[in-house]
Amino acid sequence: MSTLHIHRATTATPEQFVAGLTDFGPGRSKLFPNSADDHLEVHAQGSADADVTEGSGGVWERLHYDWSDPRRVVVTTTDSNVWGGHSGYTYTLTPQPDGTTDVDYVVVREARNLKGQVLRRVLRSGGKRSLTDALGATVKAIEARKPGTSR
Repeated sequence: MSTLHIHRATTATPEQFVAGLTDFGPGRSKLFPNSADDHLEVHAQGSADADVTEGSGGVWERLHYDWSDPRRVVVTTTDSNVWGGHSGYTYTLTPQPDGTTDVDYVVVREARNLKGQVLRRVLRSGGKRSLTDALGATVKAIEARKPGTSR
């Protein structure tokens, strides 16, 4: 099992960041490059949780999103063609005195099969930089959204 911790500051408020993370509409790939719009399927969505399948490049996972805590979004992998066990993501959002928000992003990956084992090794060797870059792109995209809009 691999666990990566990444930190990033954003000018978005925790509410704006959660709104971006939980916007499952068209154009999601603009916020999350690893979530191709044509692979997105929302199975169910409530006011503080969702059951969604996302993926790209031959890797997909069905995820349970829980944002019942306004400062924490927990994303649990419930099914995947490569990930299993305790896989998922957690975003913890902490407002700072200067008006920014600290994003603590934790990625847990437990391989389900050989393909997952290979991807987990890639993640261990250079994946942190890739995930840091991806989080940076997500932060920029969320900051670029106009407050009160979904895009």
